[in-house]
Amino acid sequence: MTGMGLLLAGVPFLAAVPFLAATVLTASSGRLARALPPPTAVRLLTLVALTTALGCGYVLAVTAVWALGQLPALATIGHWSAPVLSHSELLPPAIGAALGVLVLGLLGASAGRALRHLTQLHEAQLACRQLGPGVDGLIVINSAEPDAYTLSGLTSRIIVTTAMLKALPPAERRALLAHEASHRRHRHHAYNQLSDIAAAANPLLRPTARAVRRAVERWADEDAATQLGDRPTTARAIARAGLARDAARGRHQSPDPRETVTTAVTHDVPDRTRALLAPPPRRRPLATTFVLLLAATSALGATAAGHAVEQQFDHAQAGYPRQSLGR
Repeated sequence: MTGMGLLLAGVPFLAAVPFLAATVLTASSGRLARALPPPTAVRLLTLVALTTALGCGYVLAVTAVWALGQLPALATIGHWSAPVLSHSELLPPAIGAALGVLVLGLLGASAGRALRHLTQLHEAQLACRQLGPGVDGLIVINSAEPDAYTLSGLTSRIIVTTAMLKALPPAERRALLAHEASHRRHRHHAYNQLSDIAAAANPLLRPTARAVRRAVERWADEDAATQLGDRPTTARAIARAGLARDAARGRHQSPDPRETVTTAVTHDVPDRTRALLAPPPRRRPLATTFVLLLAATSALGATAAGHAVEQQFDHAQAGYPRQSLGR
């Protein structure tokens, strides 16, 4: 087998690497989110989700181009030899067309999700301006429904209702506000939105996006516990706030689309409470290294597959003049 043949024989394996990384990430993201310190889990899982989504999308795109390049009409336009590209029966032009449609569909889904998040940020920013600066970004709304959330825009506001403040004792109230202040200070919405866009680009990553959301809430919980210096009180605050919200809304009420994150958080209250009643999370170098290796493996696999296909096109272009002269 020639050097080019050996290179091309490895393309299917290289192309599969980002998808293998996505599969491993899907299977392990929940466990990683629980094992790693929350800030580390949020940052690393968001990074590897974006890297893997880009890697898988890139591989699909270059594979589609490779398969479609076998069409004589495209070969003439591109000045390459179609027979050189059509050496493999595993990638007929029909598969290239199907992959092209898939890539465009996933690209459209991710672009639509990004546009929706940008629209939400714009609407949130307008709402923040209407609400005014508040006191250190805190806005108290007179409402009989207990609620607390962070309205995120270029500037952000912490929204708390009077009913929620009445539902909590003073110490737990401070814990709840410290939790929301952490969301505001670290701009946690950005991690949620980036992982959500990655999941739109690659549906395999939906469990990872959910793991990022859970880790974001755990990050804010740990910040609140550190600020108060009292983990049990913080745990009671999270539990009592969740119970008050559930009692007011009813467990079977349809969630408000604006508050998707808040509703999901309510269902995670038992796990978060147990985590706060346990010792603070420790650093885990092996788990951190594992996540970084997943990101690097996905990026390197996609890059190597793209390079192999690029070399094949270079080889096909080099054969184009000889083919033309032979005619």
